[in-house]
Amino acid sequence: MATRKWSQDVTEHSDALDLEQGVFALDDPAEIARSLKRSAEHSSRRKAEPYRSAMSMLTFYINRAGKDLPPARRKILEAAKTELRRLYDREPDD
Repeated sequence: MATRKWSQDVTEHSDALDLEQGVFALDDPAEIARSLKRSAEHSSRRKAEPYRSAMSMLTFYINRAGKDLPPARRKILEAAKTELRRLYDREPDD
């Protein structure tokens, strides 16, 4: 029996978002942000407001990948955070 990572279990069974498949593999930060926004606004599993849920899922993914996340991929995902803030008219975190 293959062991599953706890982060995969959280993503699949918690009150996380119902994500579009392959969202974190996309190469366009704006497309990632739009997908997360769609998921957050349509998910019946989230407990927080859409922006917070979308940003939390993106941060969760980045943190779980940790040092194994290639720099180029991290740059794309960090840019997706900026784009997500823009889509929700939020100021950058200081």
